[in-house]
Amino acid sequence: MAGILFIISAPSGSGKSTLVSQLRSLVEGLEFSISYTTRQPRGSEEDGREYHFTTRAEFERMIAAGEFLEWALVFGPGGNYYGTAAAALDHARHAGKDLLLDIDVQGAVQVMQKLPQAVSIFIVPPSPEVLERRLRNRSEAEHVTSEADLAQRLSEARKELDKIRDFKYALVNDELDVAVGELRAIVLAERGVQDGVSALAASCRTDAGSARLLNALASFEKQGVGHRV
Repeated sequence: MAGILFIISAPSGSGKSTLVSQLRSLVEGLEFSISYTTRQPRGSEEDGREYHFTTRAEFERMIAAGEFLEWALVFGPGGNYYGTAAAALDHARHAGKDLLLDIDVQGAVQVMQKLPQAVSIFIVPPSPEVLERRLRNRSEAEHVTSEADLAQRLSEARKELDKIRDFKYALVNDELDVAVGELRAIVLAERGVQDGVSALAASCRTDAGSARLLNALASFEKQGVGHRV
């Protein structure tokens, strides 16, 4: 059954890009939508592979022309634009494939409002401490060690976790192999596969309230942010 739209979203630093990469190596028939962004490439990133890197002026022209399925200005007026071209969904359908979106929470909410039939998956960091460590490691790798930037990202993550109830599925990225297995099960189950994956996928539904999910969310509640599943 081709034409399913899978949305994978998470706070910055949750490891969703790694999960998406692993998923694509395990499951056939997934077309990956390469997002547009105005931020600068990181490390070994290449234009057209991880992102379509573009200028702020060109991005705003595309917004005005209605060329985006979703777009967001991340981290305020001085931040960077991210967006998904509207043509990506039609391209995947014509190719007989499902479309996989790896996008931020703002963009995911936009797509879910426009296309409520999309399969939405929220990746949850296991704890605030793990999230902070991952963000610090990323910042050091990028040679950006601003404490203000780190604090902003952590604050945004806590706000974004409040959106978890809008997503059909939620999984905790505490053990890579486990999380990848859950993600694979969700995709296959949504395609109609039953044997060996349906129970695992069902356990990842947000309304199922798994112990791992509730424990992860509770760790963020201890820092004064409430989340109910």
